[in-house]
Amino acid sequence: MSPSHSVDFFERQFQRQVHEQEHALNPFEAAALPWLRGRVLDYGCGLGQLSLAAARRGCEVLALDASATAIAHLRQVAQDEGLAIDAREAELSAYQLHDDFDSVVCIGLLMFLDCDSALHQLTQLQQRLRPGGVMVLNVLVEGTSYLAMFDPRRHCLLTAQQLRERFAGWTLELFELSDFPAPGDTIKSFVTLIAHQPEA
Repeated sequence: MSPSHSVDFFERQFQRQVHEQEHALNPFEAAALPWLRGRVLDYGCGLGQLSLAAARRGCEVLALDASATAIAHLRQVAQDEGLAIDAREAELSAYQLHDDFDSVVCIGLLMFLDCDSALHQLTQLQQRLRPGGVMVLNVLVEGTSYLAMFDPRRHCLLTAQQLRERFAGWTLELFELSDFPAPGDTIKSFVTLIAHQPEA
């Protein structure tokens, strides 16, 4: 796999965070943690702080990310602590899941895929969630003007309305649109949602 601009961007960030021992949950991960149970998929896990926190609470975690630095770090910590984490380096735009999960987390990933891949992967994540399971999704959406971290050849800013439509019929525990200031007088616009899959 040839690294994209986006993967390179985060590879450098993760190397810095490991070096500086920045291991706290970000606000989106902290909001997700109380909802996770059972078998957890952390799709785009980054350095794996949420995967580690979930495993420390007794969850079994499959953690996937395109960053070699992130996955190596996560594997080492999981091994040192004896945690039930299967950490894999993966090309997430085309990754095929073969198992089902009680909880699915996808924080800060889908916008780095082209729109066809993002929507296909979102469908797959929804389909691989067991009835009654919970999905936590956080994604930059239309309105975002901070684009420095994107591969100019491929990224997808969905709309808040598209996401609402994707989760029609689910029980929405949270649907929040938030704007944050970014460098150069730009904006990062996020949607964060927490939703339960309907029971079978």
